[in-house]
Amino acid sequence: MRNAAFLAAAAVLLAAPSVVLAQASRPAPASELARGVDIPFEEFTLDNGLRVVVHTDRKAPVVAVAAWYNVGAKDEPEGQTGYAHLFEHIGLFNPTENLPGGLMEPLRAIGATDWNGTTWFDRTNFFQTVPTSALDQALYMESDRMGHLLGALNQERLDNQRGVVQNEKRQGDNQPYGLVYYAQLEALFPPGHPYRHSTVGSMADLDAASLEDLRQWHRDNYGPNNAVLVVAGDIDAATARQKVQQYFGHIPRGATNEPAQADIPTLPARIDQLMHDRVPNTRLYRTWVVPGLLAEESADLQVAASVLGGLASSRLDNALVRGDESATSVGTGYQAFHRIGMFSVTVDVKPEQDADAVSRKLDDLIADFVANGPTADEIARTVTSTLSGQIQALEPVGGFGGKAVVLAEGELYAGDPGFYRKELAAMGAVTPASVKSVMGRWLTRPVLATRVDPGDREPYAEAADTRPAPAPAAPLPVTPRTPMPGVGVMKALDFPAVERARLSNGIEVIYARSTTVPTTRVAVDFNAGVAADPADAPGTQRLMLDLLTEGTTGKTAVQIAEEEERLGADVAAFASVDRTTVGLTALSANLEPSLDLLAEVIRNPAFRAADIERRRNQQLASIAQEKSSPNGMGARALPVVLYGPEHPYGRAWSGLGATEAVQALDRDDLTGFHQRWIRPDNAQLFVVSDRPLAELTPLLEARFGAWAAPAVARGTKSFDAPIPAGRPRVVLIDRPQSPQSLIMGGIVLPVTGRDDLVTLNAANEVIGNGFLSRINQDIRETRGWSYGLNGRVNLLEHQTPYIVNAPVQSDRTGESIAVLIDQYRGFLSDRGVTPAERDRTVNGNVRQLPGSFETSAAVLNALRTNALYGRPDNYWETLAPRYEALTPAAMDASARQVLDSTNMVWVVVGDAAVVRPQLESLGLEVEVRAAQ
Repeated sequence: MRNAAFLAAAAVLLAAPSVVLAQASRPAPASELARGVDIPFEEFTLDNGLRVVVHTDRKAPVVAVAAWYNVGAKDEPEGQTGYAHLFEHIGLFNPTENLPGGLMEPLRAIGATDWNGTTWFDRTNFFQTVPTSALDQALYMESDRMGHLLGALNQERLDNQRGVVQNEKRQGDNQPYGLVYYAQLEALFPPGHPYRHSTVGSMADLDAASLEDLRQWHRDNYGPNNAVLVVAGDIDAATARQKVQQYFGHIPRGATNEPAQADIPTLPARIDQLMHDRVPNTRLYRTWVVPGLLAEESADLQVAASVLGGLASSRLDNALVRGDESATSVGTGYQAFHRIGMFSVTVDVKPEQDADAVSRKLDDLIADFVANGPTADEIARTVTSTLSGQIQALEPVGGFGGKAVVLAEGELYAGDPGFYRKELAAMGAVTPASVKSVMGRWLTRPVLATRVDPGDREPYAEAADTRPAPAPAAPLPVTPRTPMPGVGVMKALDFPAVERARLSNGIEVIYARSTTVPTTRVAVDFNAGVAADPADAPGTQRLMLDLLTEGTTGKTAVQIAEEEERLGADVAAFASVDRTTVGLTALSANLEPSLDLLAEVIRNPAFRAADIERRRNQQLASIAQEKSSPNGMGARALPVVLYGPEHPYGRAWSGLGATEAVQALDRDDLTGFHQRWIRPDNAQLFVVSDRPLAELTPLLEARFGAWAAPAVARGTKSFDAPIPAGRPRVVLIDRPQSPQSLIMGGIVLPVTGRDDLVTLNAANEVIGNGFLSRINQDIRETRGWSYGLNGRVNLLEHQTPYIVNAPVQSDRTGESIAVLIDQYRGFLSDRGVTPAERDRTVNGNVRQLPGSFETSAAVLNALRTNALYGRPDNYWETLAPRYEALTPAAMDASARQVLDSTNMVWVVVGDAAVVRPQLESLGLEVEVRAAQ
C-alpha cells in the first residue's frame, strides 16, 4: 500500500540493481493438487432418520459437531419471512428444556471454539468444535436443542430474540448499498417464488410472528429425519455411533419435510433498476438467475465468474480498473444455492466518470466474453486457484468452512458426503467450449441491471412502534432427561516446537511445523505499521503497500496476478498499527516459484507512474467509502479523539489516510518510505509449513540472504507526543437516515501490549468481551436493542486503548450509553467478578487452548504476536496454570487498577436529528463533528 525529504532515498532505490531471482519452476499440475483434497468418512442413519457422517482427524484433541437442518428462507410461506433465521436465534441463544441456562454458558465453560449458528436460503445449522473430553457434553447439548427445545420457549424469550434479529437487520441495512439485495430479489423472482425474500425477512413479518407460529415452525422442520449430523475430528466411527445413538436415538421422528422446489425464472425483458443511497460513488450491478449447485453447469458458471471478474487478473479488472480506469473496483460472483444460482457482476464507478458510459462498456465487455469465452490458460489458473483455496479451507475440522461443512453440504443437498469429489471432477473437466456454451445458454437472457447513485435513500420500512398484545399460548410439557454428563480429563496444549535460523544478512527466521495440509505460510514483518506513516502525509504506507503487487521491475500487475493464480499462491501486503507485513500463502508443491514471487514483490517494486495514479484513485475511493460507512466513520474519529493528531496512534488505523495527503503523494514519497522501512535490517521472517526448517532455510537464503540494507537511515517511530487527558463527553458524527447508531467508547489505558495483561483480559471477559459479557447480555439478550456489542483491550505495542463497540437501534442510543456507564461503574466498584463468572472464564480459557491452534494460520499469528509483545516461545503453554490460579479478587484488582470508565469518551455515528436529544439527556458534553 501505500516528502520531498526522501529524494536521496529515492535516488538510491533507482540506482540499485534489480534482484535476479531463480527461474521459476513449472507449477504442479492440478491433478497432483487435487490429491490433497481428501476427506475420508463413514456414514450411518439412526432409526429416527438422523443421518450421521463421521470423519477422523487426529491432529488435535478436538471434535467438531455440526447439525444441519434442511430448512431455510426458501421454505418460508408468505407472511412468515425470517422465521428460519429467527428460530436459529432461538435455538442458539435460548434455554432448552434440560439446560435452563441455555447452551452458551456450558459451551464457553468447556472451551468450545467456532461455536455459532447460521441460516441461508436452503439450510439452518448449529456447530461447535470442542475438546475431545467434552464431546459427550456437546452431543447432549446439541440433542437437547434438537429434541427438547419447545418446552423452554416462551413469549419473553421470543420477544428478546425478535428484537435482536431486527437489530441484525438494521445493522446490515445501515451499511452503504445495504438495501440493494432486497430490491434485486423482488425484481428477479416472481411473487410466490421461494427465493424472492431475504433470509432476514421483513420487519412486518417478524413483528407478526407469534409464539404458536414458531412452535409449529419447529414441529414442521426440525425433526431428526430432516437433519444431518457431522462429527469430525479426534474420534472414530464406532465411538461416534455409540455416542450419537445414546444422545439422539430417543428423539422421535418429526414431520416429513419436503424442501421447497424452485424453477429458474427468466425475466421477460431487461430491467433497469435505479436506487439511491448516501454513498460517494455510483455502483452498477448485473444479475441473472442461473442453475444451482447440483446442476451440470455449476462448475462452468464458477469458472466463468472467476475469469470475468473474480480473479485478480480478470477481464473486467484489466478493462475497467487497469485499462481505462473508469472503475475503482469490480467483482463477479456465482452463488450456488440448492435449487437455483445467482450470477452477479458489480462495478464501482470512479467518481466524476460518466456512469452511463461505464454501464454501456460493461454490457459490451460481458457480451464479448459470453460470445468468445475464456482461454485455456484462464481456466487453468482458475482451477489451480480454486484447488488451493479448497486445500486451505480443509485444515480445520469445523467452523464456518472446514471439513464438517463440506461433508454436511454434500449429504444435505446431494445425499452424498463425498459430493465434493464430483465437484472437483467437474471443475477438472471444464473447457473453453463448455464455459462458452453454458454462458451462451444462461447469460444471454434478459439481465437485471441495478444502479445505485449518490443521494437520499428511499423510505425505510421500520419495525412497528408497538405490537398487539400476543395471544396467550399454553405452556408445553417438558421431557426431563438424565443430567448432562461432565467433562473428562483435558489434554494440555502442545504448541508446535519453535525453531530459529538466521540468514546470512542477519534476518531472523522463526518457524513452526504444521503438517495437516500441504501448504506453507510466510510472513515478512517489518517494524513499521500505520504508526510509521508520516504525520504530514497519512496514507503513504497504504499506497506504497498496494503498489508492491501492482508491478515490479520485471513484472506488471497482470503478470503478478496471473503467476499467483498459476501457482495457487497468494501474496498480500498489509499493515496493522505496529507492523507492516508482506505475506505468502503457497501450496508446498509450488513453494520455490512462490517464494520467487514474494521476494520480487518485496525487493523490486517498480512504482510506475501509471500504477501510482491508478492505485491513488482507488485509495481515494476507499477513503470516501470509509467516510460513508458507520464503522468507517467511527474508526476514523476515535483514534484521533483518544491519542490526539500528533501521536503515531492518533490516526485512522485502516491506514487509508487523508484525502489531501494521498492526492499530494509522488513517486519519491513512496520509494523513500520503502527504503526507510521495507529493508532487511528492519525485518523478521515467520514461517509455518509442512516442510522442515532444514529444507526451507536454503530456499529463504537464496531469495533473501543477499538482500542488503540501503545506505539511507532506517525509519524510526517516536511515541513521545503527549496523550490528551481523558475527558468524559460525547462526540456525535451526523449520518442522516441511519436506522442504527454506532456507539464507540474509548479510553487510553496505562499499560502497553508488552505488559502482562492475562489477568486484566480475563476480568474483561466478564464485563465486556464475548457473548456472555455483562454488557452484551444486558443490551442484546435482555433488552434486544443490539445485534451484539463488546468492550476489548485492543493490544498495541505501546500505550493500549480500551474500546467499546456497540451498534444499537437509533431510538435507544442514549439509553444504551447510560446502561454501559452503569455496567462499568458497577463492575469496577461493588459488582465485581462472581465465583461463577470466574469459573466459567477460567475453564473456558484453559479448555479452549488445545483447539486454538488447529490451523497453520493460527500458529503463524501466535509466532508473530509473541515476537511483537516480547513473549517467550512457550507463552501459550504457560497460560493454563496461570488461568487456574486466578481468583475473583485478583481479577477485580487488575480491572480496577487499569480501567477508568469515568473518563471514557463516546463517539456516536448516527442520525443527529434522532439521537442528539437522547445524548443531551445524559448530562455529558455533546460535540457534533463532521466525518473526517
